[in-house]
Amino acid sequence: MAYMWVMTTFSAVVTTGIYCRPGCGARPRAENCRTYELPAAAEADGFRACLRCRPYRVAAPVGADSPELVCRAWQMIIDGVLDEGTEAALAARVGVSARHLRRLFVKHVGASPDQLARSRRAHFARRLLDDTDLTILDVAFVSGFGSLRQFNRSMREVFRSSPSDLRRRRHRADRLVTDGGLALRLPVVPGYDWDAVRGLLAVRAVPGVEVVDGETYRRTVRVEGAPGVLEISPGGAGWLLLRAHLPYWEGLIHVVDQAGRLVGADADPSAGVRALAADPALGPLVLARPGLAVPGAWSPFDAGVQAILGRGGRSPESVREWLAAVVAGLGTPVPGLPGGLTHAFPNAGAVTADALAAIGLPDQDADLITALASSVAAGRPELRPGTSVAALADLPWADPDLRHALAFRLGAREAFPSAEAPLRAALVALGLDRPDAHPGKGPWPALAAAHLMSHGNAHHH
Repeated sequence: MAYMWVMTTFSAVVTTGIYCRPGCGARPRAENCRTYELPAAAEADGFRACLRCRPYRVAAPVGADSPELVCRAWQMIIDGVLDEGTEAALAARVGVSARHLRRLFVKHVGASPDQLARSRRAHFARRLLDDTDLTILDVAFVSGFGSLRQFNRSMREVFRSSPSDLRRRRHRADRLVTDGGLALRLPVVPGYDWDAVRGLLAVRAVPGVEVVDGETYRRTVRVEGAPGVLEISPGGAGWLLLRAHLPYWEGLIHVVDQAGRLVGADADPSAGVRALAADPALGPLVLARPGLAVPGAWSPFDAGVQAILGRGGRSPESVREWLAAVVAGLGTPVPGLPGGLTHAFPNAGAVTADALAAIGLPDQDADLITALASSVAAGRPELRPGTSVAALADLPWADPDLRHALAFRLGAREAFPSAEAPLRAALVALGLDRPDAHPGKGPWPALAAAHLMSHGNAHHH
């Protein structure tokens, strides 16, 4: 069976000033079209979104071949650094001048950081106008706009219409109706395999905090200190259904971004699939699940605690037992939830050496989790989504195996957590534990690791 990946590119029609998503029914002449990888790039050149195919509903991640600095700055934009900050402040955080950062973004992305941030906020707001009955004022607030005036101006610039006009123009079937909570479409890249991703999430689910029930993944979250619940399940072509039960809508755009990172919705594995498909051992695994994206973590602290407890080749059952003890001892109880959800994951600020000792955690694990909590509380820049294995070397408490395990959960493409029991077992079973055949030394190590884990889980069950 042959598998073909379709890259998410957008066609902008010069004669009409409109850009479209792949597969749009419009049939412009080829000589009147330009191709863009990101909607923000088309918008920066003066094109507006097509009203028929609605390209703001398509996942459009920054290309995996972009420079590491651009990817790092993009993750900071997703985290909201430009919601109130400036391009100069962003440039200072990544260690370059504002002029150089703009030059890199325009060259590799097609838009400046400010244009990319504006497009991202506007597209999220447009989806809320379609999917929900939130008021226009609430949509502006939760999408990261500083004022209603700024919101109206940005929507007119991006979509050539006011938010009120866009709300009136939504189709009858756009509004999502679910049993409780706020329902949203979570765009995914073409070919995304929710079943495969959900399988990996199920294996490493934190007891009391996460559960996979049938086709649905659920987890507790904390928003401004108050608990909430997220549910992710199959949606339609190109999107998952996200249902958010939250105490406040403030910061909703960032909650949705975290959910997307958690399930790998904004990652495009197509380049990795092409690179790994020719490998004699990995090729069949990859081609069996070409839509498997590497799932991420809800937060660096969650990711770090799991990585620490998985040290030394502990079995998944043993890791779950220790995670359950940490959650029960230090997590925030959330009563009345279904399906075994009982707590929100512990806050890094609440973790102390004495509290961990009371749980009975082994001394070395307790020391490492205490060091992790201090690093997270101090806002160490290495502990962020999209970090690199090399950047984590600046953390004195993390040895090489722990750096790979943590970086894997935070989305580092070069991470390969070979010391963890599930991955090591898969390597042995496939005869890939030899130095000359080790996938960790080949291309796309993290994606290779995810496929090995997925293969091992399928055969184990």
